[in-house]
Amino acid sequence: MQIDSTSGSETEIVEFTHDLLAARGWQLRRIPVSPGRDDLLAFPDSGPVLTLSTHLDTVPPFIPPRLNEAEGRLEGRGACDAKGIAAAMIVAAEKLRDEDMPVGLLLVVGEETTHDGAHAANHAVKSGALPATSRVLINGEPTQSQLARGTKGALRFTLRTSGHAAHSAYPELGVSATMALVKLLAELDELVLPAHEVLGATTINIGHLSGGVADNVIAPWAEARCMARLVTPASDLLEILRDWLGDRAELTPGITVPPTLLGTVDGFATGVMAYATDIPALGAWGRPFLYGPGAIHVAHTDDEAVDLAELRESVDAYAQLARQALATWNG
Repeated sequence: MQIDSTSGSETEIVEFTHDLLAARGWQLRRIPVSPGRDDLLAFPDSGPVLTLSTHLDTVPPFIPPRLNEAEGRLEGRGACDAKGIAAAMIVAAEKLRDEDMPVGLLLVVGEETTHDGAHAANHAVKSGALPATSRVLINGEPTQSQLARGTKGALRFTLRTSGHAAHSAYPELGVSATMALVKLLAELDELVLPAHEVLGATTINIGHLSGGVADNVIAPWAEARCMARLVTPASDLLEILRDWLGDRAELTPGITVPPTLLGTVDGFATGVMAYATDIPALGAWGRPFLYGPGAIHVAHTDDEAVDLAELRESVDAYAQLARQALATWNG
């Protein structure tokens, strides 16, 4: 956590982690993602049959770590999302390695942005650059120590309205794109959006607004960048949005992550996670499970932290989940 590894700038954390794992006796393969950015695969003598995976990148800004012993917390960027999880997975993997389980560690970059690290790791298996040995994938994200029954997907999209510029003293001579966009966005709450019996409701966040050229000019353009949390295929929501918009705005879809239903085993509390993960991009790595200490509610915030007791307990939880998940696959 003392290394700034904001998405796109992961070179130093990858080098550090490579050296750490090599010193602990792991064989290592680097999976190229982009210049200076690699995923790391640590494995036993043969390829892994079960893979523990999480990400090494974080969202900005970098917040140095602090051990808050008085309150029993590890604080700072990556505490729960997901460097704390990476550390717990390394310890759990070594416990399983001592039991002769064919376990591997896949530590990726780029999860917080385009999931390019996960896509690169998946391509490496599908192309034959890595052997397709992994049958079970345990992904690590902060789930409040619940085993996820599913995760919502995500769809980024842009709404853009067009107008006609004019002097603001004579609004009748122009058409305000910002006014048109504001009126459209006010209708969003009235839309009937898809729902799922396990994953719940589709939600839409208006994340960024921009438009116009000056205070004294009727705005010729405006746009809203939005993100939906999907519970059904993206095409379902896009059809609803296009029918709603008609010719009133231009809709441009962006990065999409599908919703996912996940595996469970006995003995773990379960829940549904409203956020997207790398799992949909790692289909070649086996049947997916999702588990991790910490709460997503503090991830990406200035108050990011993880309870130290929960973090330590996750080591045994990951090991137990791995044993049961692999037994389920073998059975």
